[in-house]
Amino acid sequence: MKIRVNSIRYNGSTVDGPGIRTVVFLQGCNMHCKGCHNPSTWDPLGGIEYDTEELIEELRHNSINKKITISGGEPLIQIEAVNDLLTRLDNFDVCLYTGMEYEDVPYPILSKLRCIKCGSYHEELKCSNIPFIGSSNQSFVFLNGGAARVE
Repeated sequence: MKIRVNSIRYNGSTVDGPGIRTVVFLQGCNMHCKGCHNPSTWDPLGGIEYDTEELIEELRHNSINKKITISGGEPLIQIEAVNDLLTRLDNFDVCLYTGMEYEDVPYPILSKLRCIKCGSYHEELKCSNIPFIGSSNQSFVFLNGGAARVE
C-alpha cells in the first residue's frame, strides 16, 4: 500500500505528544487552517511516496524509543494507509494528530492509538499553555484500553 510523506523528524520532539517522539508528517490536507505551521503538507501530490512496509522498516530502524506521532497535513486523508501503518506498528506507542473531531475518527483507528489530538487549528484561539495542542478548541485524549481521558 502506498503512503505520501512530507517529512520524518527523528530529532526527538517533546511537543507532539508525551515523551520524546519521532514525528511523521503525512502529505495532503483539505482543511487549510489559517495560521497553519505546515502548509507544505497541503498538496496531496507533494512529498515522497513510500510503500507502507518500507516506511515501517525505516521507523523500526530509526525510531529508537518506539514513540511515534503521525501528523500532517491531515493524516486521515490517507486513512487506509494510516490504518495499515497502525496495524503493523503494534509494538509502538503511537499518537495521531488530526483536525477531525474525536467522534468522527473511526474506531479501528482509535483502537490502535495511545493518544490523539483532535480538532482543527483556529488561529484566533491559539494557546501555548495547554500541552500538545495549538488552539484551545482542540482536545488531547489519552486512550487506555478503550477508555478515553480528555486533557
